[in-house]
Amino acid sequence: MKEAVGLPKYFQVKMRVTALLGGLGQGTVLPTERELAERFAVSRTTVRQAIRELRVEGRVERRGRSTVVAGPKLVQPLQLASYTEGVRQQGLEPGRQVVAFEEVPADDLVATGLAIGSGSAVLRLERLLLADGVRVGLECTHLPVDRFPTLLAEFDPATSLYRYLAATGVLLAEADERIETVLASPRETRLIGTSPALPMLLMNRVTKDAHGTPVECVRSLFRGDRFSFTARLTP
Repeated sequence: MKEAVGLPKYFQVKMRVTALLGGLGQGTVLPTERELAERFAVSRTTVRQAIRELRVEGRVERRGRSTVVAGPKLVQPLQLASYTEGVRQQGLEPGRQVVAFEEVPADDLVATGLAIGSGSAVLRLERLLLADGVRVGLECTHLPVDRFPTLLAEFDPATSLYRYLAATGVLLAEADERIETVLASPRETRLIGTSPALPMLLMNRVTKDAHGTPVECVRSLFRGDRFSFTARLTP
């Protein structure tokens, strides 16, 4: 492979593989590291670094022992709508796998978000987020028990929480949300089934009703290789 001035070899390989991806369909198996190394006349270590970056960017993914062309990222709008609605709008089937649904004392962070006393009883709902059966995120929601005393008994945690709240007359009006890039903890990595080196998108949100009272405090972790977010800005 002819070396471009100023460009590391792995980056040149990355560009060559990116061009190769353009002619391949989703799910197509890429040549092996050895085959790519021979094609581009570089070491397998150089190929491995290039493929690693493409995996982080969501261009390729591992399936068993093979590397395949990844599908397009899920584009989630930043708005007061459920995860279910956002995924269905993209033609995929949303799903949730319950990790925990229990009553716990609020820690300082949750208590501040919900404007309640530290140690107050809250409902903790933690669920894996699925898209066409693939784990793409982990969401943990806290709600005050005083406001929702029957939620634990009545709500099916495999369904949409926002739909349940609307049916009970709770209307969500606004939210404060912060997004940042993080690495998942060992527990989160195990639950989502990702590499500990994969960047994740962390969203912390406090949602309020029409009276400005906090309804929920949510921590959502999304795979950086499978998600992107959009927002419409107006002057």
